[in-house]
Amino acid sequence: MAHLHKPSILLPLLVITISLMSGEEVVASRHLLEESTLPKVPELPKPELPTLPKVELPPLPHIPTLPELTLPTLPKPELPSVPQVPALEKPELPPLPKLEAPKLPELPPLPHLPDLPKPTLPAFPSLPKDIPFPSLFPPHSTTTP
Repeated sequence: MAHLHKPSILLPLLVITISLMSGEEVVASRHLLEESTLPKVPELPKPELPTLPKVELPPLPHIPTLPELTLPTLPKPELPSVPQVPALEKPELPPLPKLEAPKLPELPPLPHLPDLPKPTLPAFPSLPKDIPFPSLFPPHSTTTP
């Protein structure tokens, strides 16, 4: 049966690989590359492409134009005149009778309420300004018993 690799094996391999990499070799190899001179590569001549011959196209065929068609003119139809209708008179409505609203009875005046003194609210207790902060550990003493 085939053995399946678990992804948990990859993490230790990654850590070992990174720990074995050292920055000194990278710096040294870069220093060697910068000091050494690379050989010059000769330039190759650019190849020239042959010119393509010009293609001559035949002229477009001549399309004959169609003669303009003339349409016969149609006579204008004569419409009969609209007969005159007499205007109708607006009917007059009889005037509406004026309705009188009944008078409301007068209400008695409101009784005078006595003036009550303003209630005084009890004073809230004030907090002291210097509140000791509780701590989980007692303060350290500078002297030892």
